Amino acid sequence: MKISFLIVTKNRRDELIFTLNKLKAIIDLEVHEVLVFIDGCSDTEIIINDYNWVKWTTSKDSISASPARQILYKKAKGDIFIGLDDDAHPISENFIETVEQTFIKDNSIGIIAFQEVRGVFNTDSNAINSAIKANSHFTNDFIGCGFAITKNVYDKTRGFPVWIDIYGEEPALALEVLDLDYNILYQPDIVVNHRINTKKRQQQRKNYFRFERLLKNNIRFYLVYYPQPFKKVLKIVMHNFIKYAIKDWSYFRSYFKVMFSTLYNLPLIYKYRKPVKKETIERRLSLKRLNYSAASK
Repeated sequence: MKISFLIVTKNRRDELIFTLNKLKAIIDLEVHEVLVFIDGCSDTEIIINDYNWVKWTTSKDSISASPARQILYKKAKGDIFIGLDDDAHPISENFIETVEQTFIKDNSIGIIAFQEVRGVFNTDSNAINSAIKANSHFTNDFIGCGFAITKNVYDKTRGFPVWIDIYGEEPALALEVLDLDYNILYQPDIVVNHRINTKKRQQQRKNYFRFERLLKNNIRFYLVYYPQPFKKVLKIVMHNFIKYAIKDWSYFRSYFKVMFSTLYNLPLIYKYRKPVKKETIERRLSLKRLNYSAASK
């Protein structure tokens, strides 16, 4: 099978270089391909000539992760698409073969969610030793730093949503895959190291940017996909007001920015509205949630 590795990158040139070097060591360029979308960061473009085996797409202006994926995935030619973050790379043995065999053994699988090991490690051996030993199971979501989807299934969906910028695009695609009656398999034997400094992130406790994007995109998710979204929207609006907005002035401003933006953009949001089957919602709620790795450094 031909595999397309797909990466969207922004302002992490050194991390991207590390990931590309790791990929080159495990792939056969006669069979597989690597595609990278540079999302509005000219400093990364200077490495293009050093990696002429990569299929590059560049954007002068930043369009954000999900719209960039929408563009990039249309260019992929592989039978299987493997999505990675620019700071994530495969670390499990027989990575490619395991992905291929998982799809071959069960044609009901539309997406494979990999195990994510977070943290910066001295070696891949140290990282893999931190992975959780667990059984595979069907789930309702995947993480963008490490997953695989067949081209056949991806082409049946609307792809990554252009009405989401960042944070929330994975649940949208996952729900469309479930609505097509395919399964999403969490396979902990397929592992990627997401090289994030978790201690530094923990020190940045109040992530207002993430809060704003998640609130906005969660509301849009329900408005686009749920047959009767208003109860879910009201619940998430009230929850975020009580938990965040009334306790912090910056959260308060972000909260009402999202409220006004949502009302203003309702006609645009409803342009993309395509409710899934009621059975799909019930199935999504009944599935075991994604098992995240607790290992980090």
